[in-house]
Amino acid sequence: MPWELKEHTGRHYAVLFHYALPDDAWAVELSEAVPSVAEGAENPNAVVTHLPGAAFLVTHVPDEDPNLQPTVRVWSPAERVVPYEVMRWYMEQVADQVKRCRIAFEQGGPEAVE
Repeated sequence: MPWELKEHTGRHYAVLFHYALPDDAWAVELSEAVPSVAEGAENPNAVVTHLPGAAFLVTHVPDEDPNLQPTVRVWSPAERVVPYEVMRWYMEQVADQVKRCRIAFEQGGPEAVE
């Protein structure tokens, strides 16, 4: 499962992409990233310093029917503040996934999205 990381004012955020089979859609998840165990004194040359945490926003992007619209779900038991720049970055990632899914559909099917 690929992911993207972004640092904003000292906090790290992750966008994780995976296929949600029960929903027949790609899931694009936003989370606050957590430090990886390879970080710090144990491995100062670690390439991966943060990993995706528990998702608090999940957008499902349907890939089998271009007429279905993406949906955003909020998964947070507590109030959470998301900085504007982070939300903008997340929505750009979602828009790119929508574009990839629609192009793949036009080119012959959802397997082309991968």
